[in-house]
Amino acid sequence: MKKNMKILDNLWQVGGEDLSGPGDAAIYLVSFGKEAALIDAGCGEGHQALMGNISDCLGESIPVTHLFLTHCHYDHTGGAARLREDLSCRIIAHALDAAYLESGNSQVTAAAWYGARMEPLKIDVRIQGATKSFEIGGGRIEVIHWPGHSPGSVVLTTRLEDQLVLFGQDVHGPIHPALLSDEKSYQASLQKLLDLEADLLLEGHFGIYRGKEKVRKFIRSFLA
Repeated sequence: MKKNMKILDNLWQVGGEDLSGPGDAAIYLVSFGKEAALIDAGCGEGHQALMGNISDCLGESIPVTHLFLTHCHYDHTGGAARLREDLSCRIIAHALDAAYLESGNSQVTAAAWYGARMEPLKIDVRIQGATKSFEIGGGRIEVIHWPGHSPGSVVLTTRLEDQLVLFGQDVHGPIHPALLSDEKSYQASLQKLLDLEADLLLEGHFGIYRGKEKVRKFIRSFLA
C-alpha cells in the first residue's frame, strides 16, 4: 500500500482505497506552515495507516488543527472521532449535515451501505449559511455550501503556489433519495463550481484534475 501522494508543496493525498483502507474516500492534507488541515476522514478502518501517512508528510512539528468534513457520508466521516482523539483537532461540518452525524443516522450517512453503524459524532464547528473562512497557520480555507449530493455538502478552496485549489469531494454525486439528495440543487451547485474556475480539483473518488480546462470538463460531464 502506498504511503501518500504529493500533489503540490504542502499538499498531499494521505488517504483513500490504496493509501489508508478499504472503502475510504480520498483524504487530503494541506499544511500552512505552523498548522495543517485534513479534508475528510475515511471510514476509519485504515486509521493507523492514515496516521502514519500524516506523520510522514508533517513530521512532529506541525499540528493538524482542523478536520473538515465535506458531507456526512460514512466513507468521508467514519474515521473522524479517532482522528480528533489522536490529533486534538476540531471537527467542522455544515449544520445541515451535522444533524445526521450527531444523531448517528446510519441511513442518511450511508453507513448502512457499508455494513456499519454511524456512531453519534459531536461536531465542534457547525457552519451556518453559504460560506465561512478559516485562518489556518499562514493560510486560509474558504468553505462553500454545495447542496445536492447531501443537504449540507460543502466544497473547500484555498490558494497554493498561485493556483486556486478546489476540494470537491463528491462532485460526481450520486443523487439518491435515501441520502436526501436533491437533483435541482445538485445541478445549481455544479454551475457554482464552474464559476469558481479552479486550477486544481481534488475529487473524492475520481482523482485529481490539473488545469482549468480539465477541471471544467469533469464538472460539465455531470450537468444535465
